[in-house]
Amino acid sequence: MEDQIKEFRDFRSKMNERILSQDNLVIKRLFNLDTNTYQDGALPVKTKEMLGLVASMVLRCDDCIKYHLEKCFEQNVTTKEMMEIFSVANIVGGTIVIPHTRRAMEYWDILNGHQ
Repeated sequence: MEDQIKEFRDFRSKMNERILSQDNLVIKRLFNLDTNTYQDGALPVKTKEMLGLVASMVLRCDDCIKYHLEKCFEQNVTTKEMMEIFSVANIVGGTIVIPHTRRAMEYWDILNGHQ
């Protein structure tokens, strides 16, 4: 279980370093913009991460979903709140989001030590 979390984090970190080592200005600016978008502002970090998770689910990006699940976990999102996030994502994205919800629930359970 924890191996899945470690594997995801290690791969993401390794590939981010590899990509950024190429010193492409546009990519560096994009990564920076992404980081800055999720900082506290008029909306708190927790809200922004929940929004990011909904958007990632609707766009059906499993890596993004895992990333935002981890950030939501760090922001102390409860499972009850997570189920409402999943509800919004499925209403907006339609039934095609259901398989991503299954994988998201599995990863959420892993993060919470339930598997």
